[in-house]
Amino acid sequence: MVSDPKALPASASAQTAAELLTRPEVRAVLVVDGEQLLGAVTCDALVEGVVAAGRDPRTTEVRDVAVPVPVTVPPEMQVDEAYRLMEDEDLERVPVTESGRLVGVLSRSALTRRLAEDEPPAADPELAGG
Repeated sequence: MVSDPKALPASASAQTAAELLTRPEVRAVLVVDGEQLLGAVTCDALVEGVVAAGRDPRTTEVRDVAVPVPVTVPPEMQVDEAYRLMEDEDLERVPVTESGRLVGVLSRSALTRRLAEDEPPAADPELAGG
């Protein structure tokens, strides 16, 4: 889990979110009010909530265009359970929240590596017969 994840305050501009979303590795920007997760801003949310609505991205706050985050997980969720959830929902990243407070972000690739590290090494069939 990435602790202390990057998130924009609710009062940040849509322009700031758009600048972050131009990075290829960023698919959504989390939005918080204090530590409470309000939602996420995606390219689609910016197009619909700012561009199509004729709003100024420099003065539109991200709180006004953030969409709800469909799935969050609690910090105590087991790694294999979180991985299965992310696979089932086809999610690459999921926020970790505790009572609505953003405490981290899980990535499916990091969970894949972690689960691979936890697996015991496969037995060598040549040594088993010998």
